[in-house]
Amino acid sequence: MNACWLLKTEPDVYSYDDLERDRKTVWDGVSNNLALKHLRAMHKGDAALIYHTGDERRLVGLAEIISDPYADPKLDEPKRVVVDIKPRQRLKQAVSLETIKSRKEFVDFALVRLPRLSVMPVTEKQLKALMALAGT
Repeated sequence: MNACWLLKTEPDVYSYDDLERDRKTVWDGVSNNLALKHLRAMHKGDAALIYHTGDERRLVGLAEIISDPYADPKLDEPKRVVVDIKPRQRLKQAVSLETIKSRKEFVDFALVRLPRLSVMPVTEKQLKALMALAGT
């Protein structure tokens, strides 16, 4: 199995609806060093859970990484990388942060431990549990 990641987005800035409409996008705007490290570890074919922040705070969809990381073409800063993603499927049922925090299997999940991090790995075990909660 390829790796899986969680990507956070502010839905009023760029939502899963926008990704479905656009059919693909450049995932940019990441500046945190740890989040950038995770972005640099991505590979074409990896999966990505899309998480809406702000008032929603819930997982809403599954996407696919369709490029290896590359330097952000909008910036003259080689360490700032981006990846291209495309939508794979909307979750049948969104999974709230409250639900995730209430489950013991997610005690070590970066979403719970490092709530401000915008890009994070998702283990195969966590992914299976999240997909079960989403009815997907």
